[in-house]
Amino acid sequence: MTAPIPPFRADHVGSLLRPDKLREARARFLDGKFDAAELRALEDKYIRDAVALQESVGLEAVTDGEFRRTSFHFDFLGRIDGVSAVLGRAPDANAPGQAFQPPQLKIVGKIRHARDIEVDGFKFLKAATRRTAKTTIPSPTMLLRGGRGAVSETAYPDLDVYVDDVIKVYADELKALGKAGCTYVQFDDTNFAYLCDQKMRLAMRDRGEDPDALPLRYVKLINAVIATKPAGMTICVHLCRGNMAGRWAAEGGYDPIAEPVFAHLDVDGYFLEYESARAGGFEPLRFMPNDKRVILGLVSSKVPEMETKDALKRRVDEAAKFLPTANMGISPQCGFASGYQGNPVTEDIERRKLALCVETAAEIWGSAR
Repeated sequence: MTAPIPPFRADHVGSLLRPDKLREARARFLDGKFDAAELRALEDKYIRDAVALQESVGLEAVTDGEFRRTSFHFDFLGRIDGVSAVLGRAPDANAPGQAFQPPQLKIVGKIRHARDIEVDGFKFLKAATRRTAKTTIPSPTMLLRGGRGAVSETAYPDLDVYVDDVIKVYADELKALGKAGCTYVQFDDTNFAYLCDQKMRLAMRDRGEDPDALPLRYVKLINAVIATKPAGMTICVHLCRGNMAGRWAAEGGYDPIAEPVFAHLDVDGYFLEYESARAGGFEPLRFMPNDKRVILGLVSSKVPEMETKDALKRRVDEAAKFLPTANMGISPQCGFASGYQGNPVTEDIERRKLALCVETAAEIWGSAR
């Protein structure tokens, strides 16, 4: 039997709710009150449980739930030489009312891939499942956020040289992942979705950036990285509107970025958030090439209310006016825990929502793969 090629008809963005003991251990570790080796042992235990959960609901793509991370991007970017990562404070989904203080990332010196970042974690995951082990990493565009002001002028008087170094960092990591047997990588990107938000576009102009020029600049960067990927590796991108403790950051349909991003980005597939009216309509999908698979994020990871199969099927039918159904799949719109604190849903709801994606995909396409 020919092995299925990702992304799959039923897929997921990657992060999963941390069990209480792991979440508490992470918080204590960040406060310097928990041993790193003990934390690693807990991560190993609960990652095995997360793998079993994903396999039990019928998912083909299996992640480690991002259980070894504080947030979806902070840990990865902070391990690149030349990047200063100062952890902020995110609200705990189980303790509402806390203020959100985002992590602060700055480029303080020449950046380089001094060590493998996700390889050890991937090897553990690959050994724990017979399904397709999927690695999620922050998009290379996350290192361009903040523009000139976030990059040391001493280290990089020429920003083009900085971009070249970003490409090399990601090329080195993809090469290491490929050598370890990784065939499925997802870039998590908030910059594209933020360009769909009119208030955020104004903020970009205020700091001297042109939001109309940024989509192609980001596309060029990601394409340069993808050009270095090992043979046989699938790379997809998830366009995220924000998901810290179930909160969102950006709103607006994909119209402002659809033509440059959908038509020219060299990824194999897209994970697009379509779980609420904030995402706009499906019309921008008309720019999608026929060789791309689009995973429609129709199931919310932010709220406990359960979607229905009938409602999901109707949404797929709506999208089919602009994109062939054969080019689609379904998933939750984002992960269930972009930060280790998690979203305001239970583990039972998480399991039921993942199973819903699998069951609905099987009824629409005959298979969740």
